[in-house]
This record gives sequence, structure tokens and C-alpha cells, in this order.
Amino acid sequence: MSGTDDKSDVGADGTRASDTGADTNAGPGPGTGAGSTPGAGGNGTNAPPALTTPRGRRPVVAALMLGMALAAIDGTIVSTAVPQIVGDLGGFTVFSWLFSGYLLAVTVTLPLYGKLSDTFGRKPVLIAGIILFLIGSVLCAAAWNMAALIAFRIVQGLGGGALQGTVQTIAADLYPLKERPRIQAKLSTVWATSAVAGPVVGGLLAGYADWRWIFLINLPVGAVALWLVVRHLHEPSRPRPATRPRVDWAGALAVFATGALLLTALVQGGVAWPWLSTPSLGLFGASAVLAALTVVIERRAAEPIIPGWVWRRRTIASVNLALGALGLLMVAPTVFLPTYAQSVLGLGPIAAGFVLSVMTLSWPVTAALSDRVYNRIGFRLTAIIGIGAALLILLAFPLLPYPGEPWHPALLMLLLGAALGLFQLPLIVGVQSTVGWAERGTTTASVLFCRQVGQSIGAALFGAVANGVLAARLLDAPVTGLPDDLDAVARALEDPGALSAAATDYLRRAVDSAVDHVYIGAAGAAALALLALITLAPRRFPVITETTAPRVTGAADRQDASS
Repeated sequence: MSGTDDKSDVGADGTRASDTGADTNAGPGPGTGAGSTPGAGGNGTNAPPALTTPRGRRPVVAALMLGMALAAIDGTIVSTAVPQIVGDLGGFTVFSWLFSGYLLAVTVTLPLYGKLSDTFGRKPVLIAGIILFLIGSVLCAAAWNMAALIAFRIVQGLGGGALQGTVQTIAADLYPLKERPRIQAKLSTVWATSAVAGPVVGGLLAGYADWRWIFLINLPVGAVALWLVVRHLHEPSRPRPATRPRVDWAGALAVFATGALLLTALVQGGVAWPWLSTPSLGLFGASAVLAALTVVIERRAAEPIIPGWVWRRRTIASVNLALGALGLLMVAPTVFLPTYAQSVLGLGPIAAGFVLSVMTLSWPVTAALSDRVYNRIGFRLTAIIGIGAALLILLAFPLLPYPGEPWHPALLMLLLGAALGLFQLPLIVGVQSTVGWAERGTTTASVLFCRQVGQSIGAALFGAVANGVLAARLLDAPVTGLPDDLDAVARALEDPGALSAAATDYLRRAVDSAVDHVYIGAAGAAALALLALITLAPRRFPVITETTAPRVTGAADRQDASS
């Protein structure tokens, strides 16, 4: 199954990669190459490269990087400012929704924004997303209680969904296939750096200024990004459609409601209520009913938000599943490694952050260099090598000595970042190159949506695994009165004087065992991604060439084209 070309992956303009036996993404050369046509770039790209020049793209790329930074940093910047926020506004019992509400809004709106960008263009969607994000930031800074702040964080997330999906799509529109690894590596670097820097920036602003500045600093950054987009991003005019574009609002509402209930069940299950409690079972049951209703609505819709071809085409379906598994496994290093570093290794917050951040050093490097690999052996095999290496690295984590040295997990994270850079970027570049302009926004949004859902599932699943292992270890603890969940154990270990030496060592070993089990689960997620690529992904991604689709350009590109 995996050894044949995917005949079902046909582009928006009815073209497909040449069935010549050569890998359509392995080493397209100048003037020739599978899927290329004379005058269309000759390198397997999706539009004439003459329409874009580095001089015209630079301000647009700057806008994309600023937009990506906004979306990434606001996912984590609030974490270290929670004590100050709760002290000012109250609402300790519901503060977790400051993160969950933002994540929920980003995730459930990704498919809608992807479809809107394919229907009406990328520029209006990106502008609307930036404006909505900035409005949410102003409202968050003016919040008068925790309920208002949570509501305004959701408004921020509604804008963040547009930023995430549209930025990735415009990056693919701007650059031909041969150059996409560079822009995607830049965006990956911005995302990783912003996500890691978020807690540091949030802590500094909350400690030395006021927590409201966490949201106010978005305004100048967002204003610059907005100006650059309005001034420099130009989408060529497209032929007026014979009929007025129709937006599947019923489908959008159904997707939003289904995602909201499912993510609420995953986020709150085991925290606000037990997993098998009435609220948890009710939310899962309601989300299942709504999911079935969504399928019915989308099948009947003329322009569905989540078209059926997203799952009928093997290439897109396999990438969706593989990157959904990536979101699942990423919970282990991003959520549980800092706890391991502080509770088991005894590191401070800054040193613990460094252990995690080394992953962001190697990820962009291998991502930027991945084109040298997939141009020779193809997208699929490159991703298989990357996720196979990640699987072995994740399985090596439980083999680390106790308590070990900080460089042990740091080295593994450095290797893991390198492996995942070789895995993720070829899949994103590859899947974007198998569809035409009119389908690229929807395709990109479906990939990001699956990754976000995988992350939410991973947080709930691995949280239950860690707490289950801790509960089993503490059942026969040598002393009584010990905490029984991961957060409480981590807080207890922050105060060495509160526990005896024997109790402290026992708790640290319990945390070590819990995190080991989480990494084994993450290795299982990597195995699922590997299985999806081996059994479902076509051996050759059917890269297509667009000769008539609209092309996103920078302001200078228009001048160059007319001269």
C-alpha cells in the first residue's frame, strides 16, 4: 500500500505529479523535474518564481514572524504571572482556564479560518486575526475579575487561530517548494523561542511592573505586523466566481461546538471532576453526538468547513494523523520535563527551562537542512527517519540513571529536537505542495488542527498516567500524609524542610517513575506516527504545479513584475 503513488491526490486545478517512476519530490532540478512545466519555475514549485523576489518578501516575512511570535508567546506568557493575577483578581479555582480557554479558541477556529482564507484570500483573514488578537489583548489588560479575563483570553484565542493557520499558509504561498524549508525553519525558530521565552517575560513583567503589561506589550508588536501586512502583502486579483461564495456557517458552528465540548472534557477531566463522573461522561457523550451531527452537516454543505477530501486523500490523511501524534508526544518534554528537572534533579526554574530549551536549538537546524535529505530520498522516508529516531530517543529516557546529571536529559532533548525537525517540516512542506492555492489554507489548517487536538489529548492522557503511577507508588509509602498528585508532590519537594530525607527521596523516585511512564507513552505516540507513515502515506508525495492560481506577493514584487 505504501509502495505505490497516491493516484487520489489531485490538485485544485486537476493536475497531479507525473507518474514517471521518479520521486516527485526527490531532487527537482532547474528546468526539469517531475510535475514542472516550462515557464512555471521548472523546479516542481507551485507558481512562477518571477512573481516573487527576496526584496519584496522581506517585509511580509517580518510580518509573518511577528504574527507567529504573538500567537506563540501568549500561549505560555501567563504561566509565571498566575500568583500576581490571582492575588489581584481572585478566582484561584478557575485560573487554569486562562490557558485552556486560549487553547480551546485557537484549536476550534483553525478549520474555519483555513476555509475562509481559501475562499476570500489570506490577507483579509490575517488582518482580521491580528485586529481581533489586539482587541482581546486590550480587554485582557482591562479585566476587572477572573471571569472577565478568561472571556477576554478566549477573544485573544479567536485571533490567535487566524494567526497560526494563515501565517503558515502565506509562507507556503510566498515561497516555491525549493525555498520553503528556509521560511518554515524561521517560523519554527520564532515559535520555539517565543514559547520558551514566554514564562520568563511574563515573570519579569509581573514581578517588576504589573501583570497587565503581559497583554499590553502585544500592542506595538501587533501594530507593526498589521502595518506590514496592509502595506506590503498583495494578493493578485482572482477571477470573479460565477456564484457568490457561500460560507458554511452551520458547519463552522458544529465544529466549534464539538471541539469546545471535547476539549473541555479533556482539559477538566481528572482535574475539576473525576474521569468517570457524570460531568465528564456527559461532555464526552455530547461531543460524540455533535461530532456525528457535524459529519452529516458537512456532507450536505456545498462548501464544507472540513471537506471530505482532507481525509480521503492518503497524503493529507497520513500527515494529519502523524502530526496529531506529534502533538501527543510533545506533551512529555514540554509539560513533564520541567517538573522532572526541578523535582528529581533539584534544579531551579531557570536551569530547568534550559534543559527543555536545548530542544529549540537543534529543531530549527535540522528543519532548515531537511531539504537536502528529502530532495534525495523523498518527504515520506525523511519523516520516517526523523520519527524513528525520536522513538528511540524517547525510549532512552527511562534508562537514565537516578538521579543523574542535568546534561543527561539535556542531551536527549537536543537529539529529540534534531529528530523532530527532520520529521515535522518535510511533512508540512510536502503536504502543502500536493494541493493547489485554493486548497492550501484548508489543508494547512487541518494539519495544525490535528496537532492541537493531539496536544490536548496528550495533556489529559499523560496527566492521568502520571497521577496514576504516583498514586500507586504512594499507596505503600514509608510515611503518611504525603501528597497524592503530581502538582502537589512538586510543591512539597520545593520545600525540603517540610519532609524527612527518606520521604524526599521516596517522592523524587516516585516522580522519576511517573515521568518515565509518560515518556514511554510518548514513545507509543511516536510509534503511531511511524505506523501512519509506513502504512498510509504514499511512497512519493504527488507534488503538483500551479500555473494559473493566484500568487501572494510582496509590494516590491509588483514593481518588479511590471518593470
